[in-house]
Amino acid sequence: MSERPKVGIVGAGAWGTALAKLLAEKGVPTRIWAREPEVVESINAARENTVFLAGIRLPESLRADGDLGAVLGEAAFIVNAVPTQHIRSVYRGMDQAAADGEVLVTVSKGIEVESLQLPVDILRAAVPKLAGKGVVALSGPSFAREVAAGHPTAVVAAGQPEHAARVQEIFSNDAFRVYTSEDIVSVELGGALKNVIAIAAGICDGLRFGHNTITAVITRGLAEISRLGVALGGDPLTFAGLSGMGDLVLTCTGGLSRNRMVGQEIGKGRKLTEILDGMDQVAEGVRTVVAVRELARRTGIEMPIVEQVYLTLYEEKDPMQVVRELMTRQLRREK
Repeated sequence: MSERPKVGIVGAGAWGTALAKLLAEKGVPTRIWAREPEVVESINAARENTVFLAGIRLPESLRADGDLGAVLGEAAFIVNAVPTQHIRSVYRGMDQAAADGEVLVTVSKGIEVESLQLPVDILRAAVPKLAGKGVVALSGPSFAREVAAGHPTAVVAAGQPEHAARVQEIFSNDAFRVYTSEDIVSVELGGALKNVIAIAAGICDGLRFGHNTITAVITRGLAEISRLGVALGGDPLTFAGLSGMGDLVLTCTGGLSRNRMVGQEIGKGRKLTEILDGMDQVAEGVRTVVAVRELARRTGIEMPIVEQVYLTLYEEKDPMQVVRELMTRQLRREK
């Protein structure tokens, strides 16, 4: 590109802020929208998002704004970093403001409970003027704090080839490598479902089980993700890549994983409401499991780990009983 497009990032949580930092440091004109006035003030005055990404210095060129219409109206690239369950309400009435945008990129990971839609489909409905121009899902194993610190990271941009290539070009730098894919369904499903499996892995960790158990959860969790993905039109090979196995391993084992942390606390005997009350960021898997469970029922796909995570979170089933039931299911071939 001869001229860098302006980028508007919607959502100033840790991930939105980390991506805004990455782009601004590349010299890409970037503005970030935050709902919270204190976040806008912190970014603009202190050069730090003290609420969601404390301790990370932000470039002087990066500006935050509480006016969503202004951020959308100036952007050629719009990056959605809003938690999945809130996407529709945030963008309601903003179609005209986003009309001049060229590409809509979503980095949210989840499934909307009410509609059972993935972020790309929610955004296409919420911002129809952009739906025909290009919608891309950017996903993969990427903790926000590590990206913001410049740790080498690889992710995937999924969408129509020409749009995915533009996203690849604008986001890639010497520490953030972006691959491309056309399999947007699998990329989004991998990003959403890995959060549910990470809760299961965290529960096992909270119960003080070892590496054997966590590895079994990851491997069998991937089998469940792939089964559902294929039923919904995805390519099974995509789940072996960055947005599938890669993101699953990171979220199930990494110390920065919010979903794993929720599971750990459940395994230690704490109640879900108590855990969530003490968090200042969203663990997407807590709501996603409700949607995934319903999708599995509608498609007739067997997802025993998902089912047991749901029962543990929402019906307060004893985690140790969950493990016993999973281990004593009918014996069968691996598939």
